[in-house]
Amino acid sequence: MTTSATMCLLNGVLMPVSEAKIGVLDRGFIFGDGIYDVAPVYGRRLFRFDEHIARLHRSLTKIRIPDPHTRDEWLALCRQLVATCPADDQVIYLHVSRGVAPRDHVMPEGVTPTVFAMVNPMKPPTPDQRHHGVACVTARDFRWERGDIKSTSLLGNVLARQISADAGAVETIMFRDGFLTEAAASNVWIVHEGALLGPPKSEHVLEGIRYELLRELCEDAGVAYNLRPISEGEFHAADEVLLSSATKEVLPVTRVDGEPVGHGALRGKPGPVYARLHEAYQQAKRTMSI
Repeated sequence: MTTSATMCLLNGVLMPVSEAKIGVLDRGFIFGDGIYDVAPVYGRRLFRFDEHIARLHRSLTKIRIPDPHTRDEWLALCRQLVATCPADDQVIYLHVSRGVAPRDHVMPEGVTPTVFAMVNPMKPPTPDQRHHGVACVTARDFRWERGDIKSTSLLGNVLARQISADAGAVETIMFRDGFLTEAAASNVWIVHEGALLGPPKSEHVLEGIRYELLRELCEDAGVAYNLRPISEGEFHAADEVLLSSATKEVLPVTRVDGEPVGHGALRGKPGPVYARLHEAYQQAKRTMSI
């Protein structure tokens, strides 16, 4: 949780987040014209750092903001922040806006991007959530068409997440034209006949870092993995439903719209594929951090 003592870097200057200031004409403030990423830290080591920086660079390229740092400069920035946080497990937030310019929808030229980064202790799922699973609700995916861009323009996601918060649920799982896309702040997976299935990469889905990670973990755990369109009916008939994100890692969903997930003795309980992937994920945290 962000507090006044949370440390941040704003355009290279280290300070408490309570002292950080940006100009009111910063395009990130005026238009949400920027990109962000969130990278987990385990045991004070950055997890899947290169994948996070590559995604940040891809999103910047898609909205035509020059990447303000090299990979090594981003690494040094992140390690500087890690050193300021007392917790061993942390979350680093990286944010690049187009910069300060007179208000005009047209992208200005020659503007210096604003670079903001902060670190917080990680708040992982609780043991109870892992043991019993979590509840989610479903909704139509009413957000914009470019879900593949990790934009700071998150009003659609805020409204979607509020739907689940109002219902006392952890996430809002969304469907576009009858097919699964993602949740407000997570990727979504189903298990069918022992295989892990996810929506294909497209402009409607953010390619979460766990897309490639879960493919690797499935290979190590002997779980079949496939990306393909998943209909709403197939989703509701799934054996297991999982969420993945930087902070959730991989998390079992055991109730959707008030109904238990799954079949037979495991109905409404975390399933065996989740258990195997969670165990594999914990191993990955020890071997895939720098």
